[in-house]
Amino acid sequence: MTQAPLTRRQKEILDFFRDYCDREGISPTLEEIAEHFGVNKVTVFGHVAELERKGVLRRRARGVSRGLQLVDPGGTSAGSRPGAPGSAGVGSALPAVSAGRTLQILGSIAAGAPIETIEAPEELNLADILPPDREVYALRVSGNSMIDDAIADGDIVLVERREQAHNGETVVAVLPEGEATLKRFYREKGRIRLQPANSELDPLYCDDVRIRGVVIGVLRRF
Repeated sequence: MTQAPLTRRQKEILDFFRDYCDREGISPTLEEIAEHFGVNKVTVFGHVAELERKGVLRRRARGVSRGLQLVDPGGTSAGSRPGAPGSAGVGSALPAVSAGRTLQILGSIAAGAPIETIEAPEELNLADILPPDREVYALRVSGNSMIDDAIADGDIVLVERREQAHNGETVVAVLPEGEATLKRFYREKGRIRLQPANSELDPLYCDDVRIRGVVIGVLRRF
């Protein structure tokens, strides 16, 4: 079966993975890949998931930090020195959930005109990218009002469940009419400004809103 083509970044990650395995005898962690490329772990997670989906990386085991393996053209795997400490496992199409960390995608969140928040839930299994001491859920973005903040239509935002926000944070806000939207939060004199990250759109102004959470990460398929 013909392998799906890789993007430039996926090729760079694959080259780094191969060089690291040759040099260290074990596979790199997601943190080490992210540090090498100067990006966050969520971004690396998306690239690695695609490399697994395309069949060039595979995961030996779940819930461990060094289990990704390089799949060679003959279908065999490399990337962990036999008997090396920590060589039992990093990646499947989505990294494994540690200690039962399973999120639900509760529905869609508007990044354009507000829409109802809750629809039919989906399950989303994540790796160890979530902060263990905070309650986090996920929403799929609909619209491009936050595009200048690199939050695009179809992305999944990871949201820390909170009822308070600081100025400038990107929040899930429920408007007085009961509709939900994703915007930057600013408390001004006598009003709340919900600011889109899109120069073509105007901010929303409200006397008050209910904060349902603050965005801490973005997932995207490449």
